[in-house]
Amino acid sequence: MEKEKSLEKLKEKYLEIQKRFGLPDFDELNREFQIEKIDSDETDYLIREIRKFFAEKFSNYMRFVEALLNPSNSPLFVFSIVKSLNSDDKTILQEVYKKLAKIEVDLIEVDLDFSEEKEAEFIKENYKVWKEIKKDLLKIIEVVKKNWDNKFEDSAKGYFG
Repeated sequence: MEKEKSLEKLKEKYLEIQKRFGLPDFDELNREFQIEKIDSDETDYLIREIRKFFAEKFSNYMRFVEALLNPSNSPLFVFSIVKSLNSDDKTILQEVYKKLAKIEVDLIEVDLDFSEEKEAEFIKENYKVWKEIKKDLLKIIEVVKKNWDNKFEDSAKGYFG
């Protein structure tokens, strides 16, 4: 019951900033960035907290893409994934990486120079970028899953095979 009240309160606060800045729908952002986890009682700047959820997600995917593009110190399963990718897939990953790197720089700027307007602009722009990145990553995951058994068996022998 308490959790439901808290979520409703968060949605009400979000609706205010959504209208003010023309942000995406709460449910859309929540589906993609799990913003329902924000405790709206703990912040005066809800928009900054939302941006932090963006930052976390983008950072996680950037590390994953970076591991695929440069797997030198990655877990062994990453090498199996890399073997399943062709040059077109790697080109897609490089483009995704460029987008994620730009977002990282933008995140630093927004973090260093806070304003609600800049936060809102970041969220609006990068929600659109996320949709593009997501499509590209889903293509890559399809390739990996399709080739998983073939490439994983080849590398399963490892050092001891």
